[in-house]
Amino acid sequence: MSMCFEVSPTRAGNGIPEGDARRVQMARRVTTARLRYCGLESLIDDATLIVSELVTNAIQHSGGAQVTFTMTVRSGFLRIAVHAETTGRPAVRSADRDAERGRGLFLVQCLATDHGGTWGTSDNGAIAWCNLAVPGGRP
Repeated sequence: MSMCFEVSPTRAGNGIPEGDARRVQMARRVTTARLRYCGLESLIDDATLIVSELVTNAIQHSGGAQVTFTMTVRSGFLRIAVHAETTGRPAVRSADRDAERGRGLFLVQCLATDHGGTWGTSDNGAIAWCNLAVPGGRP
């Protein structure tokens, strides 16, 4: 499954425009529906959080006008990938204790580990991805 949508180019430090926030909500709803359809209800909560974080990160930091979200199940793993027009590599940051932002990729890393998976980025940073082991190792 793949979906591509336009976003408003943002400047670092600014919030997400309302229209783009709706794109994040849409990606979460599509994730939930697809996982239900595939019988993978046990992954819905964590997968939708990961999708939310990766899509939000792409919107906030890429500076591009388009984001592509894909989700596939292969070789016993659910793969979530978000492609954005970016010039840098996303990385886990250390957020201050009372910071309201800056923990998204840390959450992705923790959830991937909890599900026997991994996360990472492409060499050029344009794609952030996460693999979660499918319960029962289904294909």
